[in-house]
Amino acid sequence: MPKPQELVAGIDRDRLKKMAEREARRFAASRPRTKAALKAGAEAWLDSVPMHWMKDWPMPFPMVVDRAEGARITDVDGYGIDDFCLGDTGSMFGHSPKPVARAIRKQARRGLTYMLPTEAAMEAGRLLTERFGDFRWQVATTATDANRFALRVARAVTGRPKVLVFNGCYHGTVDDTMVERSNGQTRTRPGLTGQVADLTEVATCAEFNDLASVEAALGTGEIAAILTEPVMTNSCMVLPEPGFHDGLRALATKHGALLIIDETHTISSGLGGYTAVHGLDPDIFVVGKCVAGGMPTAVWGLRPKVAADYLAYNAGRPSGHSGMGTTLSANPMQFACLTATLAEVMTPKAYAHMEKGAERLYSGLKRAIEAHGAPWHVVRVGARVEFICAPGPLRNGTEASMAHMPEVEATVHTALLNRGCLIAPFHNMMLISPATKKRQIDRLVTAFDEILTELLPET
Repeated sequence: MPKPQELVAGIDRDRLKKMAEREARRFAASRPRTKAALKAGAEAWLDSVPMHWMKDWPMPFPMVVDRAEGARITDVDGYGIDDFCLGDTGSMFGHSPKPVARAIRKQARRGLTYMLPTEAAMEAGRLLTERFGDFRWQVATTATDANRFALRVARAVTGRPKVLVFNGCYHGTVDDTMVERSNGQTRTRPGLTGQVADLTEVATCAEFNDLASVEAALGTGEIAAILTEPVMTNSCMVLPEPGFHDGLRALATKHGALLIIDETHTISSGLGGYTAVHGLDPDIFVVGKCVAGGMPTAVWGLRPKVAADYLAYNAGRPSGHSGMGTTLSANPMQFACLTATLAEVMTPKAYAHMEKGAERLYSGLKRAIEAHGAPWHVVRVGARVEFICAPGPLRNGTEASMAHMPEVEATVHTALLNRGCLIAPFHNMMLISPATKKRQIDRLVTAFDEILTELLPET
């Protein structure tokens, strides 16, 4: 038997290395057209790809996609792949849902952008309120922008400088949230590109599920808003403990801070997101990615009182640029896709299918882990499932960071892809869409079990 120091996540390091090398060779050898396409276009792009995270996938080189439909991707080498990444939630309702595709074709004939509302825009506002609750809405292009604008509003109406975020959080590329907690103190995250400002002047970092650390931060009187996901989703999924969200709401009210709930990932929780399913009461609500079926769109909404406070502030501020809004935001194509998604795609029937499939996936992965005696666990939030290569449950961002096992995860990801299954590259997240079939779920579970059988043959 291997000695404990020779194991990583319960797996013998030599066996893991051999599998990693074999699976990488298999991927590279099977995709000559992909390799040629990347080489042909590399010179024009910074570091050879249009977006840096395209190289963060664990394969030797990125897949080049030919087309995608429903819950399947086909690459340029002709491989059909079951897609459980789904654009890391951007295509959570499947690739190119038919109502959205129809809306795009129809709007394309009427113009793409003109800085004025449409009838679809008015309908979208009604549907947003029907789906997510009583808020006064605005549109952005990304959830990053939506969070950035929401923070400006929070600072405007409270007159306070700081946002409270949680260790290990991710709210897009909002500068103010790029902090971490180290030895009980907030610090700017190391490794940020070109970072010159001290982010501790505008942000404080607490631990998720730790209301005492939240109250200590709020007690300074500096916090304009708490910005949080209902579930931590970006670094090994962490569920809220019972009473945590009620505690956040009570503490925010007590200390005069606003509560911002970012549902960009947790929209997987069910109809209306985690907020609706679990009865949360945010002052500001943010959601992006899949809200318009994959068309770059995000929305953020203010409760009526916060909206009134902001309008009063806005009426008295000096004239000039507010620092909010971008020219192509709230364009008619966004509204066409947003309306189609809210009315015809984001439905109770769709979520029922997603929930059922996610439970099938969760149960299958859990059975495989238990059968092989792996010291791993599985977490599910609605249609979102994640296996974590460490014991659980995890309580906060610090524990989530320690549970991240990059070399194991990279090997499993590549091995799954070689068996026709794609999962999210940055962690072990899988999504079930309304288009995902039982047979696709079962193929993933079978592939996962096959991989564990090789990595953990002792069991």
